Amino acid sequence: MAAKKKTAAKKKGKAKAAKPAGAMIISKSRVKAAVKKCNVGAEFYGALEAEVRSLISRAEERALGNKRKTLRAADV
Repeated sequence: MAAKKKTAAKKKGKAKAAKPAGAMIISKSRVKAAVKKCNVGAEFYGALEAEVRSLISRAEERALGNKRKTLRAADV
């Protein structure tokens, strides 16, 4: 008789692990889909990622400067 392979049971209600700080915020496939008339170079994603992180950081500083803990569109 052949040995049966054991399958891992999926655990329900398990919390998702937080992504490490180095994880990408942007989605490469969505960026590529948003670009209509050009190709996307590999270095573009890193530059866009850095710009998005900078934008978020500046928005966070502005919100905290205004004694808020919620980011708003005006912070961008």
